[in-house]
Amino acid sequence: MPELLKNMYNCDSLSTFAAQIKAVHQSFKADEFLNSIMDETWDSLELKGRGKQITANLGKFLPQDYPAALKILDQVAHKQEGFFGIIFPDFVETYGQEEKYWDLSIAALELYTRYSSSEFAVRPFIIKHEERMMAQMLAWAKHENEHVRRLASEGCRPALPWAQALPKYKKDPTPVLQILEVLKKDPSLYVRKSVANNLNDISKTHPGLVAKIAKEWYGKNKDTDWIVKHGCRTLLKKGNRDVLAIFGYNNADVADVEAFAIESDKVIFGENLIFSFAINAKEATKVRLEYAIDFMKANGKQNRKIFQLLESTMKANEKRQYVKAHAFVDLSTRKHYPGLHAVELMVNGVGQGKLEFEVTI
Repeated sequence: MPELLKNMYNCDSLSTFAAQIKAVHQSFKADEFLNSIMDETWDSLELKGRGKQITANLGKFLPQDYPAALKILDQVAHKQEGFFGIIFPDFVETYGQEEKYWDLSIAALELYTRYSSSEFAVRPFIIKHEERMMAQMLAWAKHENEHVRRLASEGCRPALPWAQALPKYKKDPTPVLQILEVLKKDPSLYVRKSVANNLNDISKTHPGLVAKIAKEWYGKNKDTDWIVKHGCRTLLKKGNRDVLAIFGYNNADVADVEAFAIESDKVIFGENLIFSFAINAKEATKVRLEYAIDFMKANGKQNRKIFQLLESTMKANEKRQYVKAHAFVDLSTRKHYPGLHAVELMVNGVGQGKLEFEVTI
């Protein structure tokens, strides 16, 4: 199994971190800091819990004067890149939300996001000071540094994973769209991915709005086109006709599915469901092929997941045959249960036949 992300916070990495702080702040009690973090609760803590425990103890062992503590952290932030560095903006979120610290905290978030990401830490600032913080995010959207520009989008995603939700923007994402408009042609793929993910978040509560935006944005800039396609992935999987039409998948009747079959109607956990089919184009057309599996859940009900097979252009009367294997093994995002399942083929968002099978342990 892959190493758990929480284990990046370990004795060695925290000892290195403590030594870095002590190098710039000689009175820092590194050993006491480490002992306070890695107490009897440490092994049971998950990723965010460990991060919060580190932040809480930074608050205890750094100077109690917030500006003085920031000066120390500023000197070592560049040495802890990646997810480990989340503790720096978390320190700002935890100790720097008072009005008198506003300028210091904003500058710190802008600095720290270059080495890790301040996407979680900005959200309480948005909730408590919406207009002021969103004005700052809009300014960040025009920043020269791609990490800061990404923060402008990622920080205001309505449903950012692992983060505090922004329920107001789930109801009305208008302030978010102003930022995405600035970033829709961004030269950085890192930024464009965030813009697309933000659009995808919005599509889950405002599908019609995102379909409208997609139609307005598409076909004018290749980078924007990539954002639109990736940002509409949920709507495409749901078979949204307006969005499918934007990308040329207008009609499911232009192709016939033939000889759809499964190798066995029983699949043992740990093995593959194997199915095959042929597709015959009646005319020259674009085809988006997907398959849906209705998974049995622990509560005895089925839950559908859709998987993309391919997107392709076919000539008139062209026929293609496919064989697909889908593995029934547990993932970090999906646990399998025995019982009746089903697989259905989808052509341009429309179901083309469903076959049932049983999964056994």
